[in-house]
Amino acid sequence: MNKKRAGLVGAAIGTAGAVGVGAAVAARRYAVGRARLRPDPDRNEPFGTLRGRPLTVVAGDGVPLHVEIEGPEDAALTVVFSHGYCLTQDSWHYQRRDLAREGVRMVFWDQRSHGRSGRSDLAHATIDQCGEDLLAVLDATTGRGGPVLLAGHSMGGMTILALADRHPDLFRDRVVGVALINTSSGELAELTLGLPMAFGKVLRATMPGVVRGIGKGGKLIDRGRRIGADLAFVVTRRIAFADKSVSPSVVEFLERMIGSMPIDVIAEFYPTLAAHDKLAAVEVLKGLPSLVVVGEEDRLTPAAHGRAIAAALPEAELVEVAEGGHVVMLEHPGIVTEALAELIGRARPMAGERSA
Repeated sequence: MNKKRAGLVGAAIGTAGAVGVGAAVAARRYAVGRARLRPDPDRNEPFGTLRGRPLTVVAGDGVPLHVEIEGPEDAALTVVFSHGYCLTQDSWHYQRRDLAREGVRMVFWDQRSHGRSGRSDLAHATIDQCGEDLLAVLDATTGRGGPVLLAGHSMGGMTILALADRHPDLFRDRVVGVALINTSSGELAELTLGLPMAFGKVLRATMPGVVRGIGKGGKLIDRGRRIGADLAFVVTRRIAFADKSVSPSVVEFLERMIGSMPIDVIAEFYPTLAAHDKLAAVEVLKGLPSLVVVGEEDRLTPAAHGRAIAAALPEAELVEVAEGGHVVMLEHPGIVTEALAELIGRARPMAGERSA
């Protein structure tokens, strides 16, 4: 396993004292104002507007999946990107923009109930079903035979592991490389969101009931979410990012994606994430060129989860991003894009063997 460190060493996080409600509101507005007034090199970046050739793929249970294709149809290698929980294919904005130079064909899709894809029923709002959806996307976009490299972020990485678990032969016959970014093979029920252990235990004990409650009151809560824009900005930056100089435009872009997700969909998918356990499926990836990227300050899928995956894959390149949070492909896009380009280079010889 090769290991790289990237970025700057993160600053120590201080302990916040209790403050009055008025002071908290003032501080929030001051922080948001300062962040939004900071020089922003990404201010004019066309987030959410990059579009490819559209295709609708119908999942096994009838849910329409929105797919878009970029690049030459006769490319020797297709890269399929699977996005994370509460996000859309647009979360791969920088990679979509910059990996075109690699001459590969790229496939982006919205997972069920996310983005432009259709809504799932509750029974099929599972990681295993998402793995079957990915298989349907592969069959529809690679002619049931072309060499494929799979890239997944967060829940998208779990989707890839679900596919490996249920269809291991695919990884010997068609898949020639895998990239897993800010993801986990299991034990997400231990999630603490970076809180001290005592608070984390309370969170884990109460979260299932909270999720059931927000699912039932979804429409009311969705209306409330649209009111607190400043608070949403602060929470998104705190939970999803670690780099304090992250572009305000990137934070707002991520917040818009999350904010567009109906709260009941968030509630429906939470149980499958908490129950996710696919460590055995990692074995299926052995022998393939692979990449594991972790954010050293990821509060949602802690770096230890990615390191455990990389430790099980002798061929994996492990890239650890200092001052990296949960969405490193947006927070540190150059690092992720370059690592993916290197993986594409390692996978090309295998793609030639598979297509011969």
